[in-house]
Amino acid sequence: MTNSNKKALSLEQREALLTVLKTRFETNMNRHEGLEWANVQAKLDADNEKLWSLHEMERTGGEPDVVGHDNNLDVYIFYDCSPESPKGRRSVCYDREGLDSRKKHKPENNAVDMAAAMGIAILTEEQYRALQRFGNFDMKTSSWVQTPSDIRALGGALFCDYRYGHVFAYHNGASSYYASRGFRGLLQV
Repeated sequence: MTNSNKKALSLEQREALLTVLKTRFETNMNRHEGLEWANVQAKLDADNEKLWSLHEMERTGGEPDVVGHDNNLDVYIFYDCSPESPKGRRSVCYDREGLDSRKKHKPENNAVDMAAAMGIAILTEEQYRALQRFGNFDMKTSSWVQTPSDIRALGGALFCDYRYGHVFAYHNGASSYYASRGFRGLLQV
């Protein structure tokens, strides 16, 4: 289990991350029309653990950005917006059970455990499809998405990609992994 002290950023890391997030926010206003960076930053300033999770998303190549605001919960929603599945989260099985079932050539990790350690959630298929409104993502890679328990109970897992102008959802064994498949996450702040 990660010690909460390890989930703190240095002042330099914090300032660098906020600069990157603000620049990305201002460069991609189509993802969050009508939202103000000052309000997002106020939320980030009040929650060091969420800022640490965003740092992990950024560190692993996710390029997190605000894609919406839930008025009922008063939270900003960040998705990984990197053009391809985050590079630092590829070549992973879907979950621990899938990883443990491999007899040979095990990858180093799995998507579900990595997301939990980062304090984020894996996108659902619906959220993945919503992401595509903001651009064309995963045109060369693919991303694991949350898998319904009935599919997972039978050994399968779902992933999506964007090809031929459409989002495709596929299945694979949860123990499979590929250099071009990772996962995208979301964080509510």
